[in-house]
Amino acid sequence: MQAPFSLFLALRYLRPKRTFVSVITVISVLGVTLGIAVLIVVISVMTGFDRMLQKAILGFEPHLRITNGEVMRNWREIIPRVEKVPGVLPEAVAPYVQGPVLVEHEGRVNPAVVRGINVEMEEKLIDLPKFVIGKNGPLKSTGEAVDLPSDSVIIGKELAAELGARIGDEVTIYAPGNIHGIIEEIRRESDDPKAKPRTLADLKQDIVIPAPMKVVGLINSGTNSFDANFLLVPLFNAQELYGLKDGVHGLSVKTVDPYTVKTTQRAIDDALDGLAFSTSWYDENRERFDAIRMERHVMFVILFFIVIVAAFGIMNTLITVTVQKTREIGIMKALGARTGQIIWVFLAQGMFVGAFGTVIGLGTGLTLLHYRNSFRDWLNHTFHLSIFPPGIYEFDGIPAEVVPKDVAIICLGAFFICSLAALIPAWVAARLDPVKALRVD
Repeated sequence: MQAPFSLFLALRYLRPKRTFVSVITVISVLGVTLGIAVLIVVISVMTGFDRMLQKAILGFEPHLRITNGEVMRNWREIIPRVEKVPGVLPEAVAPYVQGPVLVEHEGRVNPAVVRGINVEMEEKLIDLPKFVIGKNGPLKSTGEAVDLPSDSVIIGKELAAELGARIGDEVTIYAPGNIHGIIEEIRRESDDPKAKPRTLADLKQDIVIPAPMKVVGLINSGTNSFDANFLLVPLFNAQELYGLKDGVHGLSVKTVDPYTVKTTQRAIDDALDGLAFSTSWYDENRERFDAIRMERHVMFVILFFIVIVAAFGIMNTLITVTVQKTREIGIMKALGARTGQIIWVFLAQGMFVGAFGTVIGLGTGLTLLHYRNSFRDWLNHTFHLSIFPPGIYEFDGIPAEVVPKDVAIICLGAFFICSLAALIPAWVAARLDPVKALRVD
């Protein structure tokens, strides 16, 4: 009969009586609710941001890059070696040229990153139609293939918007190779004052003058860092821009499992035996992922203090209740109530408050996550705020992923803290001397 007796009194004390204690109880419940909801929202958003960034990188970037620190001339010999390594998908190795350029359209000049690819080989690594918009819309939905003929370019949609370029327009790409050639010719003429000024036709014989390239598609990866910076051009055009002849900057590799890429990476390095070295997608983005995870852990610790503050509110409520119920406690002990029964009266009261706040906080947090983008749009429209701008956070919407393990840790941790906070005043109440308690007015 211990549990029914204790629970009966705990539920009776929880009934609102329009007193100051009831107000404190409501505030305590709201504190727990707020702490749980904010924790679930923040941790889910941070997790979603981390997972979506991984998916975006793995969708547009290779799992491994193989380079030798300079121009790779023997890439045709290296490809068969890499393809034989366990963990590498069949024929999933492709050459690339990648580096910084300046792109110009109708007087507008923007820095960008050009990537020269062999479309046929690249499509075995990356689902290019998924990320490319053609004249008739996304290639994935129209069923069209990626067509990248000579002197053509696929440009990031955000970069195209900044340049004012559309599909069918022409842009000019200035790479370090041709810019370096122009500078060298200018210096040569400056050092020789007797030299006859050279015309544009004369310069064309010694340096590569960038030719206009036709825009045949737009990159729509869903990640701002790609859509605002990248250009895709045919491999041989990129080789001409950088003056590499038949050389490339490296090889892209797709593995069976990108999350266990370290094992394949070691096997590739062993197979190449010093001819080149590999770097994984995680190595190239380590700082970003480490920063996100560090922020996630710090935010979890900081926001959990909201729950701790709410637990102090529960403790304050129970201390007030025990002071008000001192005579009742004395009567119960005089009638034979045991210490454990008295403890459970007040402990159950605190546990009910913690459980109620946890359940409401869980529902509130999941609801906010479901309507997060709608709520953000409403705030942007009503208060003219820029919340989660794509230019900074790289995604159009607020990403979120609810991990059941994280939610369970948050809810159980909050309930445990609230119960622990209730245990202290419950123990104090149970230790009251019944004789002294009955003398209290």
